[in-house]
Amino acid sequence: MNIAVSPTAEGASVRAQVQWRRRWESELSLTEHAELADFFRKSYGRTGAFNAQPFQGSRSWAGARPEVRIIGYDAHGIAAHVGLLRRFIKVGGADLLVAELGLYAVRPDLEGLGISHAMRVTYPILHELGVPFGFGAVRPALEKHMTRLVQRQGLATLMNGIRVLSTLPDVYPNLSPTRIEDVIVVVFPVGRSISEWPAGTIIDRNGPEL
Repeated sequence: MNIAVSPTAEGASVRAQVQWRRRWESELSLTEHAELADFFRKSYGRTGAFNAQPFQGSRSWAGARPEVRIIGYDAHGIAAHVGLLRRFIKVGGADLLVAELGLYAVRPDLEGLGISHAMRVTYPILHELGVPFGFGAVRPALEKHMTRLVQRQGLATLMNGIRVLSTLPDVYPNLSPTRIEDVIVVVFPVGRSISEWPAGTIIDRNGPEL
């Protein structure tokens, strides 16, 4: 997941220029998929060529395919993106409906457009989707950034000591078809209280990561 730096005064002006649109996956044209794929290659490619590889051609997703996208546009095209996918996950063996958040990225020139602004736009859509929780997973290296986001907005709870099991989007000879990772779990209470999140140290996505 790409995370921009915290917004500055200049960033406030950048945010004002970004217009957000909700796009269901079936609404996107081939041209739009190609534009998104190019956007992801440039955004994720900053952290290594390997991270840009899934977005070849017009492929605008890496693992699981989003159900709905929140896309920010400015005068230069796509500025930012958040993907959402309703799915059932298993938390400690209990089935739970969530909207997984993933495919977050910001165009490299928009250092002032942070994830906090994107979440202010995304949170009302989580309510519209009618899910009890929003769910995301970030690498431990981003814990400090996510902690600041939680403290600033109070929309989410961070959970440590949890491992997340996912299937890989492709199966390769002699390699395991699944992956388990130690991550920071981010939970957004939407239709239910955080006290109702099931106990458990293993989360099974029952599919690829978004």
